Amino acid sequence: MDLVPALEEPLKKVLGPPTAKVMAEHLGLHTVGDLLHHYPRRYEERGQLTHLADLPMDEHVTVVAQVADARLHTFASTKAPRGKGQRLEVTITDGSGRLQLVFFGNGVHKPHKELLPGTRAMFAGKVSVFNRRLQLAHPAYELLRGESDETVETWAGALIPIYPATAKLESWKIGKAIQTVLPSAQEAVDPLPDSLREGRGLVSLPEALLKIHRPHTKADIADARDRLKWDEAFVLQVALARRRHADAQLPAVARKPKPDGLLTAFDDRLPFTLTEGQQKVSKEIFDDLATEHPMHRLLQGEVGSGKTMVALRAMLAVVDAGGQAAMLAPTEVLAQQHHRSIVEMMGELAEGGMLGGADQATKVVLLTGSMGAAARRQALLDLVTGEAGIVIGTHALIEDKVQFHDLGLVVVDEQHRFGVEQRDALRGKGKQPPHLLVMTATPIPRTVAMTVFGDLETSVLDQLPAGRSPIASHVVPAADKPHFLARAWERVREEVGNGHQAYVVCPRIGDEEDDPKKAGKQKSPEDEAEKRPPLAVLDVADQLSKGPLSGLKVEVLHGRMHPDDKDAVMRRFAAGETDVLVATTVIEVGVNVPNATAMVIMDADRFGVSQLHQLRGRVGRGSAPGLCLLVTEMPEASAARQRLNAVASTLDGFELSRIDLEQRREGDVLGQAQSGARSSLRVLAVIEDEEIIAEAREEAAALVAADPELTGFPGLRTALDALLDEEREQYLEKG
Repeated sequence: MDLVPALEEPLKKVLGPPTAKVMAEHLGLHTVGDLLHHYPRRYEERGQLTHLADLPMDEHVTVVAQVADARLHTFASTKAPRGKGQRLEVTITDGSGRLQLVFFGNGVHKPHKELLPGTRAMFAGKVSVFNRRLQLAHPAYELLRGESDETVETWAGALIPIYPATAKLESWKIGKAIQTVLPSAQEAVDPLPDSLREGRGLVSLPEALLKIHRPHTKADIADARDRLKWDEAFVLQVALARRRHADAQLPAVARKPKPDGLLTAFDDRLPFTLTEGQQKVSKEIFDDLATEHPMHRLLQGEVGSGKTMVALRAMLAVVDAGGQAAMLAPTEVLAQQHHRSIVEMMGELAEGGMLGGADQATKVVLLTGSMGAAARRQALLDLVTGEAGIVIGTHALIEDKVQFHDLGLVVVDEQHRFGVEQRDALRGKGKQPPHLLVMTATPIPRTVAMTVFGDLETSVLDQLPAGRSPIASHVVPAADKPHFLARAWERVREEVGNGHQAYVVCPRIGDEEDDPKKAGKQKSPEDEAEKRPPLAVLDVADQLSKGPLSGLKVEVLHGRMHPDDKDAVMRRFAAGETDVLVATTVIEVGVNVPNATAMVIMDADRFGVSQLHQLRGRVGRGSAPGLCLLVTEMPEASAARQRLNAVASTLDGFELSRIDLEQRREGDVLGQAQSGARSSLRVLAVIEDEEIIAEAREEAAALVAADPELTGFPGLRTALDALLDEEREQYLEKG
């Protein structure tokens, strides 16, 4: 296959070793092609100044502004005791605001000569605060004179591209480097099939690269971005379509439930009817299980929509058909919880081989890392003989020692905590690839599902089962209105007085200081700004038992407790022996105590939107209405408060996941799901570009169905190879 020599050229040869080294280390750019795909973050217009008023703290920024005044001060210091220390203070303005620049010591001479009032320049540096004013200390700068040919050439046209930069490499240096390699863009091989490109009126790839780095008009930028978005969406969707195509070629054992088997017996003993949604999704799953290719399905369900019930019925169907089913949970607390609730739901159907077990019964075993040796041996034996039809466990299930008699279905709970290697390791335990059902309670907007879980078919459960109660959510501004917080604790006492229970959630445990690894850790800018570490479980529990909740039974639960202690605490809480459970986010997924009606989340601004939504789903699981109080000290106008107001205003997880995405950067969202390949999304925005992603998925599916090896599309193959090395394609959806 012909590689593209000009674009494969190492930057070392073109730009020289020092610059190439910084680009490789700080920006991950190694070849001419990499550099051409390092797109501007935004553009400055010559005649128009950036908004100094909206500078972000602690970020590297590039601004175009005019010097308003410059003053040289002398001062005494340890290095220059005789008042010989020099400090140059330059104020720059852009019409929207003013910003102070400071230069010290020997660094003052050059800027003192060059930065005269009226001079226009680009300045780059890290924004900090000094004496309550924003400043840039020792910024790098480039004068914009506009006379000399070189400058005019570099900043061709009226639009100045501003590139994502680092302290070691300013935006304009990146710009100059790009000007050097821009002629090579002519040789870029176009990954889009001609018919697709012409049909959609998109410019060619060389033209798009030229227009994004050197636009003459805003229309140029729009043309370039439209084209480059299509590239990203299409190449990614082709990779996913190929993965789906390959999976569809794999053999699997079709698993059809027996007419009067375990599943029928289970359905007969259910005290309620399944919701329409549960019936529809179950049918999709049973149809998949009945085929001779492995099912790959993502089941998205709102917190409390009854996903576990749907998964259990699928597992029972597989056991009916003579196979075994395994359920993987991310934590021991959750595995134990699933085991308990499944055994309860099944009753005597879970007592296979025991006195009192029903005729069709099977065994349901638990397998976790902290089990005793004897219990573990028995569980392993039940798996290998096929005695146990259902096993529930943590990733202890993936270990080499674990052998199955005939693994037919793998259910993965909370996918975003499991890497695909782990899923594939478990798949390898079957004689043939088992069917796979992935569940998540984090609602994922449609296009993110298409991008991140693009190799899975998606089912959505969006109805809540009957008998679930509404949850009222309120923001409690502890700093502005301390009496609101006092009222929150009164509300907790009222709920307990009515025979209910409550959770109090804190961001951290509180014994970290003893951990030397953590002690020297850098504080985040928010922590520094607030000068207060996030509230801790141990401290809060102590203050509550002595203060506002004295006389109530308060217990703590966190991730560093011994698994047996955690289980004991959860059992006491589930049994109603504890009034208030003060916990970290270990209770975020799967914990089910219908009698718990109130939740107070301390420092709620320290949690993400979807995490708050998950936590809130732990209350209102019974017939009494739920109450969720979001406590924060953030000021009214802050983004954090707006986020909390959004969470308080809706219980619709899909709506919240959109808000979450709009407020965060794409990269964080695809976050863990972005192994390797995904960071390739440079111009594609998952929420804004929904239509492009959906259309690209259709086009990709049609193309791969017609030509799975892409023999007719060499440019597309080159782009795919660049996006994924061979093994990356195998694990594209790892995350």
